[in-house]
Amino acid sequence: MKILIVKLSAIGDVIHTLPSLNAIRKHYPDAHITWLIEEAASSLIIEHEALDRVIISKRKQWVKGIFGPFCIDNIKETYQFIKELRDTEYDLIIDFQGLLKSAALIALARGKRKTGFDKGMEHMEHSYIFLNERIPPVNMDNHALLRSLMLINALGIESKEIEYKLPVSCHTRKITNELLERHGIKEAGIIVAINPVAKWITKLWDNRKFALLADRLIEKYNASVIFTGSQSDRSTIDNILSCMSYGAVNLAGETTLKTLAALYEKTKFLISTDTGPMHMAAAVGTPVIALFGPTAPWRTGPFGAKHKIMRSGIDCSPCFKRQCSTINCMKQISVEQVLDAVISPTIHHSFRPPLPNLKSSLKSQKYQTKNIKIDKEFLLTFKQNQLLSFNNIKIMRDIMYGQSIYNARNSI
Repeated sequence: MKILIVKLSAIGDVIHTLPSLNAIRKHYPDAHITWLIEEAASSLIIEHEALDRVIISKRKQWVKGIFGPFCIDNIKETYQFIKELRDTEYDLIIDFQGLLKSAALIALARGKRKTGFDKGMEHMEHSYIFLNERIPPVNMDNHALLRSLMLINALGIESKEIEYKLPVSCHTRKITNELLERHGIKEAGIIVAINPVAKWITKLWDNRKFALLADRLIEKYNASVIFTGSQSDRSTIDNILSCMSYGAVNLAGETTLKTLAALYEKTKFLISTDTGPMHMAAAVGTPVIALFGPTAPWRTGPFGAKHKIMRSGIDCSPCFKRQCSTINCMKQISVEQVLDAVISPTIHHSFRPPLPNLKSSLKSQKYQTKNIKIDKEFLLTFKQNQLLSFNNIKIMRDIMYGQSIYNARNSI
């Protein structure tokens, strides 16, 4: 059995596909599994125990350099990539991306079954036209991780647990320890990570609020605060640090994806905007306090019950817009709200409720996500233990059980 998984990007999307990868490996223990991915997120899956092969697309580099001085080299490299993509005839190709860029590569690949969601899914860009086996679309209000599991369930591949198994080695952890030591961070103390930057301007929180939040964490908990991000985020974080009364560490640009995962393993919790590293922290078991404005946490929030979602709950949120004249959805989240989330038992306890029954018959090709019943005793246990407020239970229910009945106007 030869299987090709197609999920090209981005960081969060790739992480959300890892439980499906592990489920496929369990279902087909002797299969040869290949993952087709773009270069930016490739280190997340290289050396993953469930994979036999990784094919890396350098699409952005090739497109950018097509008219540059290295045009011939880019053409040669593209040719070799296509040759590598076509060197195997796969028994099963699964399109987890659902975009035109993935569909074009699936069209080039050789496979007996090319499967993915049929038309009707948001942002699909007509990718289904290249598939010879189409799965009926599911509601986008199901969490992204669950949508991937629903796809493979329709192929007869069941998943009984959520496993990421990020390939973080002992050597990577050693490098991370050395990085912390160079910056004077002691492992014995409380380490709090803050990831303040996101690609959309509408996802950003005020730099001065991040500065005040970091100061309060240092004052109240004597925490070592580290800011994470890419090299391009460094100046933004330097601005945050300049507004602080206490010292913090700027690690933007000093970590790879794997050392960042190892770093989050050591932190008490992560405070983050809606961006890829948020999902990385969730994947290594670190509680996340996530600030959400224009996007929907029940679709793409940190997966699991130990995390805390901060929203203003204004009527226009979520709008999914990259531009806004006010960005009130983010502005109305206060420092005090985030600090209250820090002391919430949710951040200090880990509890994983039973997974939803995602069984889906390929024969009937029907999904009943709206009719899943919630175990009242289970929710009552959460309430009695004060792990989640009522509204947080609603979000947990939607995220963990894939229900699509959340009212976007409810705030936390």
